[in-house]
Amino acid sequence: MDIKTATALHRLRLISIPEALSFPALILFGSVLSRVSDIDFLMMPLGMLHGFLFVVYAVILLDVWVKAKWPFPRVLLFFVLSLIPFGGLYGDRRLKRYEADGVIAARARREGTVSA
Repeated sequence: MDIKTATALHRLRLISIPEALSFPALILFGSVLSRVSDIDFLMMPLGMLHGFLFVVYAVILLDVWVKAKWPFPRVLLFFVLSLIPFGGLYGDRRLKRYEADGVIAARARREGTVSA
């Protein structure tokens, strides 16, 4: 794995947890708060923040798809996980595995034990 691929995977891991928690934490919290009190002005900024995190996640996922040459079903899985509340937490665990496998493969190629 080259440095660009590793960086793209790391960026996807960095955004996956905030994106996964943004729906339950921000949208549901804002919804309950607006129903319980007269604070309706929070819904728009919280919704925009959630939308921004989702768009950033999608753009970084496309970047990983191109740089890591992932198969389409894997990209589709991570996209669907971003639509499910807390799905990014499961995705982060898989991303850790992909990142570790890539580092191991890169070290093996560098040491000459595996030809690529």
